[in-house]
Amino acid sequence: MSKKIQVTDTILRDAHQSLLATRMRTEDMLPICAKLDRVGYWSLEVWGGATFDACVRFLKEDPWERLRALRKALPNTRLQMLVRGQNLLGYRHYSDDVVEAFIARSAENGIDVFRIFDAMNDVRNLETAIRAVKKSGKHAQGTLCYTTSPVHTIGAFVEQAKTMAAMGIDSLAIKDMAGLLTPYATGELVKALKDALPLEVAIHAHDTAGVATMCQLKAIENGADRIDTAISSMAWGTSHPGTESMVAALRDTPFDTGLDLALLQEIGLYFHAVRKKYHQFESEFTGVDTRVQVNQVPGGMISNLANQLKEQGALERMSDVLAEIPRVREDLGFPPLVTPTSQIVGTQAFFNVLAGERYKTITNEVKFYLQGRYGKAPGKVDEKLRRQAIGGEELIEVRPADLLKPELDKLRGEISALARSEEDVLTYAMFPDIGRKFLEEREAGTLQPEALLPIPDANSPSAGGAGVPTEFVIDVHGESYRVDITGVGIKGEGKRHFYLSIDGMPEEVVFEPLNNYIAGSDGKRRQSSAPGDVSTNMPGNIVEVLVKPGDTVKAGQALLITEAMKMETEIQAPLTGTIKAIHVAKGDRINPGEVLIEIEA
Repeated sequence: MSKKIQVTDTILRDAHQSLLATRMRTEDMLPICAKLDRVGYWSLEVWGGATFDACVRFLKEDPWERLRALRKALPNTRLQMLVRGQNLLGYRHYSDDVVEAFIARSAENGIDVFRIFDAMNDVRNLETAIRAVKKSGKHAQGTLCYTTSPVHTIGAFVEQAKTMAAMGIDSLAIKDMAGLLTPYATGELVKALKDALPLEVAIHAHDTAGVATMCQLKAIENGADRIDTAISSMAWGTSHPGTESMVAALRDTPFDTGLDLALLQEIGLYFHAVRKKYHQFESEFTGVDTRVQVNQVPGGMISNLANQLKEQGALERMSDVLAEIPRVREDLGFPPLVTPTSQIVGTQAFFNVLAGERYKTITNEVKFYLQGRYGKAPGKVDEKLRRQAIGGEELIEVRPADLLKPELDKLRGEISALARSEEDVLTYAMFPDIGRKFLEEREAGTLQPEALLPIPDANSPSAGGAGVPTEFVIDVHGESYRVDITGVGIKGEGKRHFYLSIDGMPEEVVFEPLNNYIAGSDGKRRQSSAPGDVSTNMPGNIVEVLVKPGDTVKAGQALLITEAMKMETEIQAPLTGTIKAIHVAKGDRINPGEVLIEIEA
């Protein structure tokens, strides 16, 4: 058998998302585009949820402008994006009119290929997006989120693929987001899909367990048509197999990609230099880690959990959290661990371990999941847990979006004072809070990207650490801060300069301002001690205050909604009484044990 294997390169999206927290800026993409465009890739992946989020939240770039710039700079190459089905780029289901508008504008601005997936593998959540892509005349790629469990069999994946084929998809993708595929399992799945359907099959495999290249080779031998790779300077580990390596491995075989290895190596050297610029975002958790084959936790998720545990001074509980994740996943009916279900499962496991009691606190997202707002669980859920979470509320058994009214006009009205285009409205729709802030700052002319720390001098003692920060958690007047210090400081004018990040905000400071800055916190909230003191057991932010002073509340009533690790949680009244005082407002940062509300019995 002879078949030229096609290549999709993830360097402009998933590669830097997996290794550098999605921080690569457009200014570092455009200079190399002319060479990328000459390679002959089947496509370049350039857009997705985290890309969009990071542009608006951290880089202060308009993601739509990035897309248009890349489209102009890459005239001969298909541009590809990842779409979370009815979730699009966010964490909730959007109404059909928003999905249709987003797909249409993305196609108009330059996307050629839409890889469409659902975290639950519930194909009902793909219908509207697939239909919208076909209407736009673009390529709709249906996606199987690969995972392993008693209910995730080859037969089940084939049936899902057949259902998507009936919806009109143009090709199939096997999305191995956590690095769970093994070589022979890959071969069996690809062969079953190719035998059942006349569709091209692409393999998207993260190399977290170190076996992705072998998986891709077995996939190719069993009929796969396309592989996802990353330029070698941003490959391997939680990223993808190196493009140059796979091109070299297949050269002079029946599966030769035909790509120019020398040109790819030039591109690799370019990104080798670019990567140094983002050294502050490097993590020790992005290398090969075979534990994923046991706990099924993606590398980026492990990094996130580690940071949360460090904030709690409980990093030694990481093994407990990793052991709890499979148990929570089983209770929820074995969802694949991909955005947003990876955050839903991981955060609930985190709460279970730190509270010392399983499901003492249940996040809103777990409640919504068990109610059916995300779709149908792949397997059987724990019914006792479901009753505990949703109480007497009705179970949703239809396609969740069927219950949503059209919302695009409402969104247009909410942001009309700031939106200059339909694209601005959609930015606000995806991320209301940070989207509004971005548009306000644009209007005021105050957009300012986060600071990048200088690249350490190759001769400095810190240079050998690849720019990985040393992290501390400090308490000052009752407030906890995470402080990341990069390097050992630079001498200048008799003072000592350090590059550090406090709660994620990078700064360059000298010794005296550093001390003043940390000690400057007001630390006014006291620690909870009375029965009516309302507090939380993990750091986060206030999303909503649901009561006001003087209100009468019942035990168990929701008083606040907090957010941590991108998940929202209701904070409930510990007893029945009257609201005596409220010490927080929307947007406030909170820490464990602080009194947020006082209730008088």
